[in-house]
Amino acid sequence: MVKKATIADVARLAGVSTATAGRVLGSYGYTKAETRDKVMQAARKLGYRTNALARSLITGRTRTIGVVAGDIQNPFYASILRGIADVVERHEFGLLIVNSDESLEKEIRAVNVLMEKQVDGLIVSPCDTRNARHLRDLQAFGLPLVLLDRAVAGLEVDRVTIDNIAAAGRAVAALLAAGHKRIGLVGELLEEPEGGLAGFIRRGLAGEVLSTDTLYPSWQRLLGYLQAHRQAGLPVDETLIRRVGAYSAEKAQRVAEALIHNADRPTAVFATDGTMSEGVIAAISSARLSVPDQLSLVCFDDLEWMSFLPPGISTMAQPRLAMGEIAATMLLERIEGSQVPARAQVLSAEFVERGSITRRPT
Repeated sequence: MVKKATIADVARLAGVSTATAGRVLGSYGYTKAETRDKVMQAARKLGYRTNALARSLITGRTRTIGVVAGDIQNPFYASILRGIADVVERHEFGLLIVNSDESLEKEIRAVNVLMEKQVDGLIVSPCDTRNARHLRDLQAFGLPLVLLDRAVAGLEVDRVTIDNIAAAGRAVAALLAAGHKRIGLVGELLEEPEGGLAGFIRRGLAGEVLSTDTLYPSWQRLLGYLQAHRQAGLPVDETLIRRVGAYSAEKAQRVAEALIHNADRPTAVFATDGTMSEGVIAAISSARLSVPDQLSLVCFDDLEWMSFLPPGISTMAQPRLAMGEIAATMLLERIEGSQVPARAQVLSAEFVERGSITRRPT
């Protein structure tokens, strides 16, 4: 076996003390530029590799952050993770990513694993937006934490989200403006609120849903759907609103098939995210319906296939890369000691109009 170079070896070659070499190689404390250059040249010549564990014992940091994503296979998270990675790499931090599969049990396990790895901070897309005791424990412990895509009731930490209500309202308004009066909605709608779906619809139309920050994104988007109808002065047919209850394209397809096979089917459908959109498109294809001639469609999330699939799918595009970059920047600022009050970055989605909306006769 080839003997690994040690700090002592680097110090001898550079003609400095072991303590000085340790400060330079561990990136802590002050050292003159001339001395630092000597140490780094010696390290390169010897092929020295920093011992991250030893450095963390001295500095109290591993220069690593952890991310708990709902589904790393989902393009939504893939783009966000790229944004996070771009920022942390520029700051010479490492990145550990764990998948929760939108399961609270897996999320808790993932957080525990990352804590055992001694990460300096966490970015989490929480499954539980009401209690999340494991995340409250992190805050009490003092570990820097940023929430992504969702908030947790009463948990005052940095977060990055989308204005889902306004974005969904814009998407549905585009369908209403084209003359559609029967617009279906297909959404996960997890974590059923008090009063269930019917109660939420009733309160949403009456403008009585006041606390919206900690709703799941699909519930926020349903609220945008309801508000668009109310602003247009149109009634809402509750039978057109379909709850999938899971992040599953297969289940979304079954729900969408039941919706569009009705004799009095909607003339348009709004899908609340990329996974729901996949299921809706599969249902439309199975029913051999033509978009937009027989059914108009607006989606949420601008996935690659939406621009390739004729006639092109109109959608609300989330700034996913920016979401990741902002979340990582916030976390690194906290790791460096920022004490500003908890921040909420609420970003806007952009309506991308393609060819999936047809105008209905008035």
